[in-house]
Amino acid sequence: MQEQGSEQRSLFRLWPSGVSVVVAELDGRRAGLTVSTLLSLSLGPALVGISIAREASLYEVLDGAGEWGASVLSGDQDHLAQHFARSVPPIALWDGIVVREDDPRLLVDAVGWVTARTVDTLVTGDHTFFVGEVLSLELGSAASSLVYFERRYTAL
Repeated sequence: MQEQGSEQRSLFRLWPSGVSVVVAELDGRRAGLTVSTLLSLSLGPALVGISIAREASLYEVLDGAGEWGASVLSGDQDHLAQHFARSVPPIALWDGIVVREDDPRLLVDAVGWVTARTVDTLVTGDHTFFVGEVLSLELGSAASSLVYFERRYTAL
């Protein structure tokens, strides 16, 4: 099984993935995590999906919040991807992080933003797949997008 997991990681490192930061807030506790699993699932109804490890710091907050935001990172926001990918203590997670005034779940200067309400979940392996009904979607003005490829962030 370990060999298969290693092979799976090796293969998918060669598959470029878009990078976003997903944020949820519950009872005054805001958590965020870098993800490369944000997917457009359906246009009618408008649905998106994310896969989150059940051991991730975001999981408990996301599972209870019901609504969440995703900021699709721009090509020059690799520092944000790295920040939210690390296990930063909750008290320091938001130090120096600039969020939008209209919604603190969304990071400034992104390629775009999605807010969603969880309408379904699928527990699979060590992850849960969250299906979200799109509540709002907005394009930003960034000139490039951030992707993850071969263990590094790259602008496209």
